[in-house]
Amino acid sequence: MERKLMSELIKWKDRKGRKPLLLEGARQVGKTYLLKDFGKRYFKNVAYINFQNPSQELIDLFNGSIDPKRIITMLELMLNINITPSETLIIFDEAQEVPRALTSLKYFCEDAPEYHIVTAGSLLGIFLHKGTSFPVGKVNTLKLEPLDFEEFLLANDRENIVKFLKANPYETTFNEILSDLFKQYLYIGGMPEAVVDWIENRNVENVNAIQAEILNNYRKDFIKHTDNTTAVRIRQVFDSLPAQFAKKNDKFLYGTVKSGARAREYEMAIEWLIDAGIVRKINQVSCGDKIPLKSYADFSAFKLYFVDVGLFRNLTEIPFEVIQSKTAIFDEFNGLIAEQFVLQQLANHTLYYWTGKETSEVDFVMQYGSDIVPIETKSGTNVKAKSLKIFREKYCPKISVRFSLNNTRLDKDILNISLFKSFLYDNLLDYSSEKCVN
Repeated sequence: MERKLMSELIKWKDRKGRKPLLLEGARQVGKTYLLKDFGKRYFKNVAYINFQNPSQELIDLFNGSIDPKRIITMLELMLNINITPSETLIIFDEAQEVPRALTSLKYFCEDAPEYHIVTAGSLLGIFLHKGTSFPVGKVNTLKLEPLDFEEFLLANDRENIVKFLKANPYETTFNEILSDLFKQYLYIGGMPEAVVDWIENRNVENVNAIQAEILNNYRKDFIKHTDNTTAVRIRQVFDSLPAQFAKKNDKFLYGTVKSGARAREYEMAIEWLIDAGIVRKINQVSCGDKIPLKSYADFSAFKLYFVDVGLFRNLTEIPFEVIQSKTAIFDEFNGLIAEQFVLQQLANHTLYYWTGKETSEVDFVMQYGSDIVPIETKSGTNVKAKSLKIFREKYCPKISVRFSLNNTRLDKDILNISLFKSFLYDNLLDYSSEKCVN
């Protein structure tokens, strides 16, 4: 399947001053598949080393000198291939399992920059907290997310529709097709294994089983990589996420995790989940007309979202029948899936949320160049938004964005985007911003 991050990998390959590449991302988002596909397409051969269950021979190799010339020579013998600069892609998979493999990237950067070497791992951020000698400043980094809705459309052979709509974003001809695929995506999400199985088998039970297995693997990681006390707290935070959303709080409440819980008890657990890529943290901002937004973030007030809408749907046990409903499909769930979906589609942007007086709250706020853009998410076709109105009256943003199930259109300074056209967000925002004046 096509991943949009491939274009960034190609840029890295051809970049002057290129460093070894670290591909980050949560477990099972497709890092290994993408790197192998990259090597197959753009290199003569691939030297693939998996550290997940390393042989003693591999452990001994990195316990010795990690001089690049020695490592290359030994890998050539172990893999029975020639490793040639510019022609061979070297892949270190799950390199965090052998920390000195990570450390070796420093020496590849300094002493052997002619080699193309990439490494992938699900929990690299966590291992930074354990004293691992990580090559800070000696690697380039990219992050792979689950498939977004555009990639899901491409996987379903809808490339022509995607191209057409990028040139004609307000066209409604394909709305019914997109709406059906959108509902499928809400249930299936963007984890590659679930997407592939759905395309091949169209079996809801299979998808549910795959998602449940991924969630269980996350839970196993809690135990594998932490002490017992921390593992329990991580799981408590993890399992509290549906309740956090259902209550529509203006921030994460520790009391929802456990009665009487305090922040200091669960801060490490939350950071663990963030480092692992399992959850996303969105901080509150106190203003909507000053930049940089980060300077006005309240890091004690935040919300947590899940890495993937399909996994979150499985965790909340929302049935397929509800997703397939022809009515306003989110109403009885207070739009929690809609917010999760929008956040996933905007994963390449730094997002915050805003709260004001009279319980007003704007779902997301982002800095777009020198502009502040408020983003409201509506789960159906009713787009009345008191909070967005309050924000606009208070801060007078150049443009505001509303996601809903209505048709995509520009209404004065409000850009309405159909949820199933979320992949057009950047194109529409650029185009609409030019037409709006303060």
